[in-house]
Amino acid sequence: MKNIKLKMARVEKDLTQEELADKVGVTRQTIGMIEAGNYNPTLNLCIAICKALDRTLDDLFWVEDQSESKN
Repeated sequence: MKNIKLKMARVEKDLTQEELADKVGVTRQTIGMIEAGNYNPTLNLCIAICKALDRTLDDLFWVEDQSESKN
């Protein structure tokens, strides 16, 4: 599942994948894979990304259960 919320938050901060990667200590490819939904980051990496983008874990990484969204 693509992480559109992460990509939108990064773009709103006017950061490239490379710039965000530098801020959190990973490669650009890692950020790209997270945004594409091909990589599940560690909790520590999620927290670092949230701090770099001034967002919460819920803002960027919470996935609503499809059955909950129908109610």
